[in-house]
Amino acid sequence: MAKQNSSRGRHAKKDTPQKPVKKMKTKNFRPNPQNVKTFKRKPNTTPKKENVEDGIRLNKYIANAGICSRREADVYIAAGNATVNGKIVTEMGYKVQPDDVVRFDGALLSIETKRYILLNKPKNYITTMDDERGRKTVMDIIDKATTERIYPVGRLDRNTTGLLLFTNDGDLAKKLTHPKHNVKKLYHASLDKKLAMKDLTAISQNFMLEGKMVFVDAISYIDGQSKTEVGIEIHSGRNRIVRKIFEHFGYTVVKLDRVIFAGLTKKNLPRGHYRPLTNQEVINLNMI
Repeated sequence: MAKQNSSRGRHAKKDTPQKPVKKMKTKNFRPNPQNVKTFKRKPNTTPKKENVEDGIRLNKYIANAGICSRREADVYIAAGNATVNGKIVTEMGYKVQPDDVVRFDGALLSIETKRYILLNKPKNYITTMDDERGRKTVMDIIDKATTERIYPVGRLDRNTTGLLLFTNDGDLAKKLTHPKHNVKKLYHASLDKKLAMKDLTAISQNFMLEGKMVFVDAISYIDGQSKTEVGIEIHSGRNRIVRKIFEHFGYTVVKLDRVIFAGLTKKNLPRGHYRPLTNQEVINLNMI
């Protein structure tokens, strides 16, 4: 018989069966002490969804109707622009019930499905809902795009062509037009004469125009074309800003085409045609 291990002693307790301990798989795990913060769990900041049966906040109701953003709606509500069932409501956080009648400045509102339409605007159309002088508007082109009432996001002047977005999503429209979000717009400008290198360099740097600083994100000649053809990227929303930039340096813009807006492009979208945005494109815009 084999001898017992003397180290256990005469009065050693009997071994009790232990459950096998599972080993952690550590393969390919290489924590970096300098990046410990990246392993911390972030608090859940996802806002709770409103229960439609319990009502929807009045500011959100107005925003969903395409009037303005929720923040702007709060201002209008406080000013008495909104009525519910014929009574002016100024209470912040007031909830609209499914059978309530909501009006804004007297116009009846309804919660609509959010729509997003991208147009490749042709020349000689103005960016407005209607025109007293009877000129053609962009609304004439997209009037059959959806049954919801949609609005243009920003403007393109009559002679400027290219991408123009329409939506009834007031919050998104506000985001895409506010300067703090730096929404990029790329234009193809055709000039009346070749752009001198010294002027191209000057435009690429900050300069004063009409008493305000102008910031040009990028500018370059278009490859394979004459130096009258220039690409310019900006995020400013000032009226006719691209034309004014070149006029400031002694050039006239003969043609101006917006080829990129907030990451959206003209791919497979001929001039004068429109299309709805894809779900992924809407997600990308909301992530700006």
